[in-house]
Amino acid sequence: MKKIRLGFIGTGNMGQMAHLRNYATLPNCEVVAMAELRPQLAAQVAKHWNIPEVYATDAELIAKAKVDAFVAIQCFWFHGGLLPAVIAAGKPIMIEKPLAHSVEIAENLTALSQQHSAPVYVAYHKRSDLASVAAAEKIREWKASGKFGQMRYVRVTMPPGKWDAEGFSTRIVTDEKYPDMKADAPPAGFDAEGAKRNFELTNFYIHQINLLRYLLGEDFKVTVADENGQYMGIRSTSGVSGILEMAPYHTTQDWQESALVGFDKGYLKLDLPAPMVIDRPGKLQVFEDLGGSETPKLIEPVFAPWHAMRSQAANFIRAVQGEKTPLCTAAEATKDLEIARDFLRLQQKGAGIKLSF
Repeated sequence: MKKIRLGFIGTGNMGQMAHLRNYATLPNCEVVAMAELRPQLAAQVAKHWNIPEVYATDAELIAKAKVDAFVAIQCFWFHGGLLPAVIAAGKPIMIEKPLAHSVEIAENLTALSQQHSAPVYVAYHKRSDLASVAAAEKIREWKASGKFGQMRYVRVTMPPGKWDAEGFSTRIVTDEKYPDMKADAPPAGFDAEGAKRNFELTNFYIHQINLLRYLLGEDFKVTVADENGQYMGIRSTSGVSGILEMAPYHTTQDWQESALVGFDKGYLKLDLPAPMVIDRPGKLQVFEDLGGSETPKLIEPVFAPWHAMRSQAANFIRAVQGEKTPLCTAAEATKDLEIARDFLRLQQKGAGIKLSF
């Protein structure tokens, strides 16, 4: 098949190290154009990755570059102002998480995506990790067969730790000041403290909210909101209970994110590496205990040495080519922001804080 031609919008830290370096080394795509507001950085990045076309703004790239898709990597609190023009070009887009700063902006971006037939994919890289994909497939298999009984519980734990894993050590930097840009409005109905909590929750834990839905294979609602912000209790559409443990402890030199999915007669345990780790997927344990004459089994699959960000890039190219992938769409990413909003509403209600929504 022909190589997919990509236009890259934004080549800052995440743009370079979480995205560009992966797309630039995939065999079935080529980065043919980039837009960067900082001219010195633009010139150096383009030279390093052999990108032939360089534009000063996203508007110039959209108007002039002949591309099949966009990778637009900006801070999410600018998405409401920046993404509509990219979406209007009518091509698939990969963006960083979360979809937006608020549910209202996310709903508008989702509507624009549908209006312009421009699929928007949100970079929840954990659901492209090879171990995560294998876990989700095994969960669907067990649910369909009923062999291991009912799915009972899911737990996701993400203690704060060293998430960068030295993954930014080779990035290109300049001393240019980033141009002033107008940030999107905070979510409606929150006071200043509520808006701050919403920002922290969606910036740090929206990945885990999305991972819960990916593993469950269905939607869920918030049932418990710890007033200290340490955990979120959930219940899925089919009645599966679950919990997101947000900060049970901290690590300084390690990353200890994990997930546990329990069935009547077995479980799956997922251990995920730091987000910016290179050439290492997660680890999966599958425990089967059918009873009777069956000997319990603990299976640990071996996966290819592809890190999640690289798998995600490959999945985006597959999506552009029309294949089915585990990538998250704008419509589903909007649900993540709704969960975050509902958690904060319930948390504030439990604390006796008067709400304005």
